[in-house]
Amino acid sequence: MNKMLTHLNGYKREAVLAPLFKMLEATFDLFVPLVMADIVNVGIAAHDFHYILVRCGILLLLAVVGLACSLTAQYFSAKAAVGYSTSLRHALFEHIQRLGFTEMDTMGTSTLITRMTSDINQVQSGLNLFLRLFLRSPFVVVGAMVMAFTVNVRAAWIFVVAIPLLSVVVFGVMVITNPLYKTAQARLDRVLGLTRENLTGVRVVRAFDKEQSEIDRFESANDLLTRMQLHVGHISSLMSPLTYVIINLAIVALLYVGSIEINVGGMASGDVIALVNYMNQILVELVKLANLIVQVSKALACAGRAGCAGHRARYGVPRGPQGRGTCRQGRGRCPVRPCQPDLRRCRCPQPDRYQFYRKARPDYWCHRRHGQRQIQSYQPDPPLL
Repeated sequence: MNKMLTHLNGYKREAVLAPLFKMLEATFDLFVPLVMADIVNVGIAAHDFHYILVRCGILLLLAVVGLACSLTAQYFSAKAAVGYSTSLRHALFEHIQRLGFTEMDTMGTSTLITRMTSDINQVQSGLNLFLRLFLRSPFVVVGAMVMAFTVNVRAAWIFVVAIPLLSVVVFGVMVITNPLYKTAQARLDRVLGLTRENLTGVRVVRAFDKEQSEIDRFESANDLLTRMQLHVGHISSLMSPLTYVIINLAIVALLYVGSIEINVGGMASGDVIALVNYMNQILVELVKLANLIVQVSKALACAGRAGCAGHRARYGVPRGPQGRGTCRQGRGRCPVRPCQPDLRRCRCPQPDRYQFYRKARPDYWCHRRHGQRQIQSYQPDPPLL
């Protein structure tokens, strides 16, 4: 994993500037409820239209500056994420080009395709979200609670109770669904593998009248994938109703405490509006943080799969001294390329003419899977189908 971070070396500036601009945007967002409280407490209470217009101009200025910071942060985070995924994809493709027949048979072409496309796209999305939200969301949650204490200490204790409850719900759902996402990704590999096998060997499947059995295999794998994705979706969908129940109960408590404080003169009506806005900001940021952690967890799993493919590509074949492959049956060592083993007795990497035969036959794997004979160095080339 540490070696994969070296692909981010060319984008260190973007990786630092993106979260800083998001924190600047979050700072402006925290001032908005205070300005709204001033409008209600001073402008509307005194019927001062000029004061209301001035404060509305301040709100507009905060919105424009926050939008500029958000766009800048999005530009830097997208540039870093796309550049990192591009470099990682190129490195992985370069490693895959060095794979031998043994590694291709062991890992499978379908999983390599998935790691080159879907997994790296997940890594790109996870890195993009991480750069934009990993500082903003905790900063807004903590900052909103601190600003609530500046408004009213007694009402702010509701935030101290509500934030841990929201965190338990959000992160509990995340912990439950995280391993299920990995299982769904593995089942997606299975579906892609079956699809590729049938597309590659369609002529052989038809020749042996295996259409119905292949359809049954695909439907079985697809049904497992569908049920797993539905199961994960049902658990994830519990997050929104549970969080909204907690946040609405907290708002009711705020209104109750606020009405008491207003009656005794300890709080103005605008302060209650500010506290409700802070509570809504906390809810939104906690949901964002949960989605960020889920996405980052999926991205880390996909990054591990992509890194495993690169590692296997580089170290997958056991080598003897001086780069020579080891015979699996213990009959000595023979060089990897060029290689002239006795293919009846040794399973070392195949000679060059075997590679040409493999490239010339698009249905090579189906040719092997359905039990037809494999070309040997002492036999003539079979005719192409």
